[in-house]
Amino acid sequence: MPSWPNYARNQGKEKLKMEGFEDKQNRGLIIFDFDGTLGDTRRNIVTTMQMTIAELHLPSRSEEECAATIGLPLAGCFRTLFPDIQEAFISQCAETYRRLFNENLKNIQPESFPGVVETLSILHQKGFTLTIASSRSRNSLTELTQNMGIADYISYILGADDVKEAKPKPEPVLKTLADMHFNAAETLVVGDMVVDILMGVHAGTKTCGVTWGNGTKGELENAGATFIIDRIEDLINIVNKGI
Repeated sequence: MPSWPNYARNQGKEKLKMEGFEDKQNRGLIIFDFDGTLGDTRRNIVTTMQMTIAELHLPSRSEEECAATIGLPLAGCFRTLFPDIQEAFISQCAETYRRLFNENLKNIQPESFPGVVETLSILHQKGFTLTIASSRSRNSLTELTQNMGIADYISYILGADDVKEAKPKPEPVLKTLADMHFNAAETLVVGDMVVDILMGVHAGTKTCGVTWGNGTKGELENAGATFIIDRIEDLINIVNKGI
């Protein structure tokens, strides 16, 4: 196991200990993607991306083209949408996007998908350790999970600014495993995009693709998802059989 920076180590363990769940950690670790898996942020993301493109006078991109980049770090989104973009311009694109996203939150408030709050509550009560690994910034994730009412169930948050190599590389999972003291065999990665599934596969975990987000069932199957579910409540039956 690689030795990763340990600034967030024990964050989740201490929280679980205070809540009396330290003896249940062997139930397993579930690492969730955020956008398109827990949070319904497609409208926010696509609207902000198109506003960013317009403000910076870049060629327009359709909703489908913008949505296809969800799950990638911001720099990767712009590289995908504009393959010939100058690297020096990418930081301005990302800064503009972040500013507009925060402004848009005043009028477009993301919500959790149906069943998310209740399912996370049940999994938490059963003693599973729940974390998030996302290409969104950690500060943004912290705010959004609080607004959606799921922050109390999440033991650890890892954002794009916490890793050097983002999805589909395995670093977000490997870092979570190291910081939370789990191994791949007792871990399930849950996400809606191919990059989420590949991240888990590359780290040696089981994976669960979800069909209510931005990826298709066929894409998730081709990526090698261990399980595919149409409702988040179905996750309870999967993990009850053992991760």
